[in-house]
Amino acid sequence: MSADTSASTKTLGEIQQEVRAELEKNRRETKEIELMIDQSQLEVEKLVRRNGVASSKLQQIQAQFDTMPRGDIRAAYDVALDAQQRLFVMRGQLEKLQSDKSHLDRYRALLETFLRALEKTPGTTKVGGGKSARTHSATAEKLETMIQAQESERQRLSQQMHDGPAQALSNFILQTEIAMRLFDMDQERAREELANLKGAATSTFKKVRNFIADLRPMMLDDLGLAPTLKRYAENMKEQTGIDVRINVMGGEQRLSPYLEVMIFRAVQELLSNVASHSQASVAKVLLDISEDQVRVEVEDNGRGFDADNWTEHGGMGLNLIKDRVDMLGGEMHVESAPAQGTRVNFNIPAEWSNNL
Repeated sequence: MSADTSASTKTLGEIQQEVRAELEKNRRETKEIELMIDQSQLEVEKLVRRNGVASSKLQQIQAQFDTMPRGDIRAAYDVALDAQQRLFVMRGQLEKLQSDKSHLDRYRALLETFLRALEKTPGTTKVGGGKSARTHSATAEKLETMIQAQESERQRLSQQMHDGPAQALSNFILQTEIAMRLFDMDQERAREELANLKGAATSTFKKVRNFIADLRPMMLDDLGLAPTLKRYAENMKEQTGIDVRINVMGGEQRLSPYLEVMIFRAVQELLSNVASHSQASVAKVLLDISEDQVRVEVEDNGRGFDADNWTEHGGMGLNLIKDRVDMLGGEMHVESAPAQGTRVNFNIPAEWSNNL
């Protein structure tokens, strides 16, 4: 749905119809992915059982390694490696499907919010001039910005998957083939290759775990916003060396789930900007939860930038945060200057979880 000049000839009813059609498409895609997730989960469970049997067989072989025929040893390792590879690939597929479903869920929520806003707008006159036209155009532009940001995030995640786990899996296969060839020629070197393979797999597993945590930290659902931000700060410090300090004021009450997700994603985006662009050594995050509002502030001691007209020249991430803050009835401010660091703060009305 574009906010170009062609949209100016559409009636409000036509725009509503397009959004409803997009919602229906979203629901169909969600049902298809849910079916694929169920099938993938069943396959993962089968592969976990198969992997357990193969691991038990290897343990038996290790106890009889010097007396067991080399052909039996190699066959057992082939079975175990095949089971591990299949399980690794299937888990990656399941995580990808779950990530896609999460994106679809967020996109559907955005469309439903947009549709409700349109339905509250009186009249069905053409969107062609005056205040009403400007309002519709601004709303459409915000929606387009959010969709573009989602697509940009998907491209980034896809690239990370290609450069990280996918590349590592290719290396695992190569190392496995080397180890298999060495078994008949030099068992000691074969053991060394398998040890290297185990170390590489452990390292990749940690990266995948961090990757999954970036997509959707389970702590956010289980423990809430404050503990999740603290854990995220610890992980970021470990990965980047930036001293990320979290200060929580007003207790650690649970907010509504959508609000916790929005705040976490905003802080995640701001800290990502710090790590990628600011050259900072320290970043401070303030989460202040009061009875009627939530205030968030992210400050760094990096190189800063010219903050004049940042809404026009800022990155998509900052503008997307501002759009979400505006939609929730809050305010956002950016303070920065070259060589003087950056401070971004926003406040939004507090809404408490009904599950407490």
